[in-house]
Amino acid sequence: MIILKRISFLLLFIFNYVSAQSSYFADYTQSLNDSIISIDMVAVEGGHFIMGNNNGKDDEKPAHDVLIDDFWMGKYEITWAQYDAFVYENFDTSEYQDNSKLEALGIDALSGATPPYVDMSFNMGKGDAPAVNMTQYAALMFCKWLSLKTGVFYRLPTEAEWEYACKKGNTDKIEDLDQVAWYYENSLDKYEKRGTRKANDLGIHDLLGNVSEWVLDQYDATYYEKAPSDNPWNKPTTLYPRVLRGGSWKDTAEKVCCNARQYSRAKWKRRDPQIPKSNWWHTDAPFVGFRVVRPKVQPPKDVIKSYWLEAIEDF
Repeated sequence: MIILKRISFLLLFIFNYVSAQSSYFADYTQSLNDSIISIDMVAVEGGHFIMGNNNGKDDEKPAHDVLIDDFWMGKYEITWAQYDAFVYENFDTSEYQDNSKLEALGIDALSGATPPYVDMSFNMGKGDAPAVNMTQYAALMFCKWLSLKTGVFYRLPTEAEWEYACKKGNTDKIEDLDQVAWYYENSLDKYEKRGTRKANDLGIHDLLGNVSEWVLDQYDATYYEKAPSDNPWNKPTTLYPRVLRGGSWKDTAEKVCCNARQYSRAKWKRRDPQIPKSNWWHTDAPFVGFRVVRPKVQPPKDVIKSYWLEAIEDF
């Protein structure tokens, strides 16, 4: 009898544990204790999908099957209010998580962003408008800062994760692109505040248009021919070019879709007078922003460390 009770208790414990783990994977809001900012995160269940487009441009071919693990994705692009909290942070280490949590995140230290020397919004608005003109390195360091503050691993999406969320949410299946995107034909030559267009079926806003979004990958026009099928990531080894997705307020409709691949260019820093040029800012990319993701299962610290890319000097 005692043995049966113990078995019943154990089974109940396992059931409750599994149920708790299952129910945990849901939308949530990440708050920062010492800040008024918060970031809304949307749960994206993983699965198989067809990445690429055999009817598209050469760099979208071949269409191929890809498996993506569960992850959370930012409901909105990171705004100026959120990004400026990082840029103007005083970097007092007492505001970060304890050392044991930071060690698990593969974080030894974090460099602060240099403040911009001109208004990087180009007078298009700040506050709840998407932050722009940051480099991919700067966007990733925001993720590292967010991880330091919360004890939770955040990063940029991979190119595959971004396309998966776009397609799973049927983002470009709506007949009228104007419902979901700010782009060349309707944008009045500027970006708009977050969330002013319809969300996709997952509840994610502005994946298409408004600003192009940094992802983690090196751009390679032939990458799809050799990419692995399980959570692919083309880890960068050179500064240019790197991938952006979604198109922006300045792009025409054919570039504002789930398949189109864009890439960074050195000319985006052409007016930077510094030698070497800034690791943190572009001078001519007011159409480039980003959003964050969080894997459902936090990887071990040695894997996390591989995501914290080093800055490469730009002369």
